Amino acid sequence: MPSPRELPIYELESAVVASLRAQGRLIVQAPTGSGKSTQVPQMLLRHGLLDALGGRVAKGEVVVLQPRRLAARMLAKRVAEEVGTNLGEVVGYQIRLESRVSERTRIRFVTEGILLRQMSFDATLRGISAIVFDEFHERHLYGDISLARAVQIQQTTRPDLKIIVMSATLDAGMLKGYLAPCDVLVSSGRSYPVRIEYLPKAVNFENDAMWDVAAAECERVADASVRGDMLVFMPGAYEINRTVQAIQAARGLRDFGCYPLHGELPPEQQDRAVARYETRKIIVSTNVAETSLTIDGVTTVIDCGLARMARFDPHRGINTLMIEKISVASADQRAGRAGRTAPGVCVRLWAEREHANRAPQELPEVKRLDLAEVVLTLKASGIDDVMNFPWLEKPDAVGLVRAENLLVDLGALAGERKAITAVGRKMLRFPVHPRYARMLLAAEERGCVRTVALMAALTQGRNFLLRGVPREVEKAREDALGEEHESDFFLMMRAWRYADKANYGLEACRRLGIHAQGARQVGPLFEQFLEIAAKEGLDVSEQKTDGAAVRKCVLAGFSDQLARRLDAGTLRCELVHNRRGVLARESVIQQAKLLVAAEISEIGRGDGEVNTLLTLATAVEESWLKEIFPDDYREVKGVSYDESIKRVVSRRERRFRDLVLEAKVSSDDAPLNEAAALLTKEVLAGRLKLDAWDDTVEQWILRVNRLAEWFPELEVNPITEADRATLIEQICYGELGYRDIKDKPVMPVLKDWLTAEQFAVLDAYLPEKLVMGNGRKARLTYAKEGPPIMSARIQELYGIEGKFTIGHGRVTVKFEVLAPNHRPIQVTDDLTNFWREQYPKVKAELSRRYPRHEWR
Repeated sequence: MPSPRELPIYELESAVVASLRAQGRLIVQAPTGSGKSTQVPQMLLRHGLLDALGGRVAKGEVVVLQPRRLAARMLAKRVAEEVGTNLGEVVGYQIRLESRVSERTRIRFVTEGILLRQMSFDATLRGISAIVFDEFHERHLYGDISLARAVQIQQTTRPDLKIIVMSATLDAGMLKGYLAPCDVLVSSGRSYPVRIEYLPKAVNFENDAMWDVAAAECERVADASVRGDMLVFMPGAYEINRTVQAIQAARGLRDFGCYPLHGELPPEQQDRAVARYETRKIIVSTNVAETSLTIDGVTTVIDCGLARMARFDPHRGINTLMIEKISVASADQRAGRAGRTAPGVCVRLWAEREHANRAPQELPEVKRLDLAEVVLTLKASGIDDVMNFPWLEKPDAVGLVRAENLLVDLGALAGERKAITAVGRKMLRFPVHPRYARMLLAAEERGCVRTVALMAALTQGRNFLLRGVPREVEKAREDALGEEHESDFFLMMRAWRYADKANYGLEACRRLGIHAQGARQVGPLFEQFLEIAAKEGLDVSEQKTDGAAVRKCVLAGFSDQLARRLDAGTLRCELVHNRRGVLARESVIQQAKLLVAAEISEIGRGDGEVNTLLTLATAVEESWLKEIFPDDYREVKGVSYDESIKRVVSRRERRFRDLVLEAKVSSDDAPLNEAAALLTKEVLAGRLKLDAWDDTVEQWILRVNRLAEWFPELEVNPITEADRATLIEQICYGELGYRDIKDKPVMPVLKDWLTAEQFAVLDAYLPEKLVMGNGRKARLTYAKEGPPIMSARIQELYGIEGKFTIGHGRVTVKFEVLAPNHRPIQVTDDLTNFWREQYPKVKAELSRRYPRHEWR
């Protein structure tokens, strides 16, 4: 084993020190095995870069961010050994639920969430001289946010803070622009060639268990006399345990020691996996061994090609770990672990033709995770405008809005600026998704922490209680688990306890339609939630709990998924935020009027439509809404127009946010003022018509408006669009429905617009009709602009000459001369000129077309 000073990273030592002293920001790109994770923090300590703290001589520390808890602990252990100190003294680590640090600690390895929480409570980062972001290429959400906050703090309160970003593979161009001014230092490292092998044909792990396939390949490679140790990648603890069992049962692998490696193991078992032995060994690991840890002596990698990936699950409204195919970049990282000390081989448990269909690299977590937890942390740091936060890579705006809305629903944010509340600050105590933080707070008040911790664990994976089971399985389930009418969770808890008591035996679980593997995964999660609760001082002891208290906790965590049954005959529901859904037929709460769904699934149908299915439901009471969310529960009185009956109705509602819990409607007692306003709105929109409001009325309004314009001395007020609405509202006043206003007279209301004196002179100044010299009467048409127009057929104008005026000669009248077919042929204000100049030109043409008419 080479001494630390022989590691490739030391070729950069002088450049690292010089760059940090010059500008305080640095990117280091070096492959796994180069020693960057263990040696760079020691370089900072050795060269005194941690001593200049806040402009004074002090002993600061370097905080090294690691994406994974296991890597943080094991790296701290390795560095402590190299420095020659006990773990927790000069070198320590801090991860969720575990801390080995002291006042003497100068190098502290932490997981990403630890530092971001420290930033939310101390924006000056007292005592920290440098921050190292290790394995940054994995682009974990908390790593992105912590880097952005570190840059903000360096630019404001801590210009002396040093920032180092390290990675095996990295888009250094984008990061360099973000951190500018910033140097990029590259170490090529040392590696040996690795031969890549694929399976001859694709394998379906549903039929052929991945652990059996992996064990068979280990045996084949061992027979080929490939020297060195083996590293097998599996997605999670369960698959690792099954793989270890399969390897230990393989005859050709009896000379190998086999060791699991994952974050759920006790520290001593993790250390055992990376220790050196005289005999050859096989390590079966999660992707923690992909880049974070260097394991000496490995020359063979067996890669299942899968990993548990954190991803937002819209059904649950939380982040979950899904088993997915790794990217090409991750596969290359895994393969590289076989070539650190000698030429190696990597066997990929998929066909070569499948490889090209894999994503080139993983999507950054900021693009695939729910942002609620990180938004709450940012709000606690005083950053209200998260949309304009200096993201390294900006998340989808919809995701940010969704996160803020959820936090508002949970009571963690409030007000126009959506600032953090006292409840939100309490929720930050719990390093879990805000839904479960809110549930645990509610459980603390109601004495049911242990039960709620189990419920939280049940929501992390797929429902292990199978649906659509045969009738005999339903009967066995009823006999073993009993009846349940309050919550699907309660049935699941009894099913899990049954499976746990049966040691997850396949036959016992199959008899009740329980997915044994899914049920098995609940136990470790349950213990994690209990540890979190206990660490925050909550009472996790076993005690008798009230079902109503537990259901209130579910409501506290999932109030944004409250649903009301629309009718008793179907399972259709209406939810908050203007959504519709259908309660699952398998749900035990078929009689509940109000419920909370912990899962909402959108299921496509063959006709292109989408069914929204509500599962994991819990019955709740309306009074609880007012108790837990008093600001969101209200009683509303109002009136509205009912299109179906064309009538204004009064409405009394009880609402939770935008969900109507109950509405009572009456069509006879609506306030007259509000009724008139609503009817007026319908009339103005053209949906209702006043029969008496015809062209004659419109002409009357135009005459009034032109009277005001042409004769200002009369002091007539013109009728504006707003006045028109007021007049219609006066006509509608006292009525409630269209039948009442349809035939109602309108002129009595309109005439009141004018004084008696103004009304008396209207016809004299601006008459409706004009008497011509030949004794004929012709209607005048008034418009918003221009003079009034009198339209008449040419034969009706014979013998009439000269110009016409009204309003004591102030207003000239224009004549619209019509052909026999009533189409205009000329508009003039001088008939004498028309007869002399225009008539001779049109007479010949018109007399040919209309020979039966008189032509003079």
